[in-house]
Amino acid sequence: MATSIQVHIEEPFETRVSPDQLRTAAEATLETEGYHSGEMTVVVTSDEAVRTLNRTYLGIDASTDVLSFGGEPPDFVAPPTEEVYLGDVVISYPQAKNQASAAGHPVESEMALLVVHGVLHLLGYDHVRPEDKALMWERQGAILSRLGLAHVQPP
Repeated sequence: MATSIQVHIEEPFETRVSPDQLRTAAEATLETEGYHSGEMTVVVTSDEAVRTLNRTYLGIDASTDVLSFGGEPPDFVAPPTEEVYLGDVVISYPQAKNQASAAGHPVESEMALLVVHGVLHLLGYDHVRPEDKALMWERQGAILSRLGLAHVQPP
């Protein structure tokens, strides 16, 4: 079975974001990490929507650039006829645009970084402890290099 990546881009961002680029970033992350099957969704939305999700599910009343909501645990083995649902990656387009401007690269590059970052979270990576952050940033860098975006670095 193959990966299935749904992309949902809310208005008014539909004309500003390429679903194919987001799907490519997610696929590259999954392939690099050894996942050749599974389902997930990437959502591009407003700052307000991300803030509401952050407050509702994480108890943090602030917006952020990307949230990841896991489905099945990464090591869950589904029956052969079923795909594992890895989860959802939700990106605030306004945050991505601001971060891209501050970093001096195109918003498309920032969106790819946020997809990679969010998918790595779905796969169990985290950056709370310094050693975990170092590992996650190394994996992120390798995937961004694979995408031709080695110059894009997280803040």
